[in-house]
Amino acid sequence: MNLSGILVITAPDQVEACMAQLNALPGVDVHHSDIASGKIVATQEAEKTEDEVEGLKRIKALPGVLMAEMVYHYFEEDKALEAQMPADLDKYQGLKEIPVFKNKS
Repeated sequence: MNLSGILVITAPDQVEACMAQLNALPGVDVHHSDIASGKIVATQEAEKTEDEVEGLKRIKALPGVLMAEMVYHYFEEDKALEAQMPADLDKYQGLKEIPVFKNKS
């Protein structure tokens, strides 16, 4: 299961219509809106990470959506994603310094 929190921004006069469009999408639920600012907070539940990304793309493509960004992501036992993790990832646990190649600042 993948769960994401999404911030959607639309024009204040489009909030109600945008909320209806969001609620019509599979796995998407609107939880809060602020008409004055045009901000809408929604969650999206998807089976796989790829489905979650595709869902965000659908939200961004809705008429009236000025911006939509994933602000929270939770995934549980995504075997495909786990398989992509480097086998030696745990060797960096407990380090007092970030390895130079990992430190981009």
